[in-house]
Amino acid sequence: MLDTTDTHLQALLRRRKPGYSLEAPFYTDPAIFAADLDLIFGRHWIYVGVEPDVAEPGDAMVIDIGKTSVIIARTDDGEVRAFHNVCRHRGARLVEEYKTTVGNLVCRYHAWTYDFDGKLLFAEHMGKDFDTSCHGLKPVHIRSLEGLLFICLADAPPDDFDAMAARMAPYLAPHDLRNAKVVAESVIIEPGNWKLVMENNRECYHCAGNHPELTVPLFAYGFGFAPEELDEVGRLEARRYADLVETSHAQWESCGFPSRGVEHLDDMITGFRTERLPLDGAGESHTGDTRAACRKLLGSIDDPRHGALHFWTQPNSWHHFMSDHVVTFSVIPLDAEQSLLRTRWLVHKDAVEGVDYDVENLTSVWTATNAQDSALVGLCQEGARSPAYEPGPYSPHTEMLVEKFSNWYVGRMRALNAR
Repeated sequence: MLDTTDTHLQALLRRRKPGYSLEAPFYTDPAIFAADLDLIFGRHWIYVGVEPDVAEPGDAMVIDIGKTSVIIARTDDGEVRAFHNVCRHRGARLVEEYKTTVGNLVCRYHAWTYDFDGKLLFAEHMGKDFDTSCHGLKPVHIRSLEGLLFICLADAPPDDFDAMAARMAPYLAPHDLRNAKVVAESVIIEPGNWKLVMENNRECYHCAGNHPELTVPLFAYGFGFAPEELDEVGRLEARRYADLVETSHAQWESCGFPSRGVEHLDDMITGFRTERLPLDGAGESHTGDTRAACRKLLGSIDDPRHGALHFWTQPNSWHHFMSDHVVTFSVIPLDAEQSLLRTRWLVHKDAVEGVDYDVENLTSVWTATNAQDSALVGLCQEGARSPAYEPGPYSPHTEMLVEKFSNWYVGRMRALNAR
């Protein structure tokens, strides 16, 4: 049994070798998992959903992170609020369903009743001196970034969210996510530590041999390659792709779509990355035929050929914004060796199923890709359990963003574990 004291964790963090994967306990040790829940998921901004999840007043959604359950709800005046899913009477869970619509939040144990501002409205048999104002729901910090919802469980959340939001808002705004709707959602329990799920997402080194659907709309040179390994034809194709990116960025930005890369994956507490990239084939969407999956485009967009904007946030999300639809992904740790991946597909709120879009066509590429990635994560988790496992080197050409994720994680754990 490993020594799982803070001293052991600090030693593992100190000896982390740059450019290499993490040591096995980071993927397998329940004590380090507990530290991850506390220091990473308990003290950073965590992506949990979209405003269309709670589209109307009275809509509520429950998000569970470790032992913490959070209610996200829309108030009568249209604001989105978040509270701990714990009745202030004797602690019963208030909302049991993942999503619901109600007039007020009523605890079914003793009928204590709260409004969507968290105020206690009704508590029978508590005596004339009982002060309801002292027993409202405990709030949770929540922010919306152009319709993407982030919560922070800490008393004092990281204060750089505004800096990230200021950079990202112009990129996301044209897609008008607040006026979209969720038309499909999937949940996968991935057989691996949450960090393996994120590391897998942060590279496409594995894509060519494992993602036949995803590599139809994606260019081969979009996520890194080794220039010295290319022959003359390969170098020419890589140059053509680089020229296409530059030309596309200039064209899209002239139309009001910020496109050039912005990267702060390991030099900010609220780390993020974004860039709008061209798509192959018809160049319209992440679909099997590379054409738009929804006839009604998002926001005021009038041309489906505006590429795909990717947006990543540390520690747990990635997103693809296209002209016709948006796909968002959130990773929530379940235990040291299992993670929940929730994927949402959104289209314009006025789009009509069977007329403007077909759900299977909309979701097929990422449904297949998620299943393939889950299997790969499981292989890595099995390997991390082996006594033969030791940290392996990242490719400097195709896994540089995995390195940035690991740098961010180790840096945040060092900073917070030392306090």
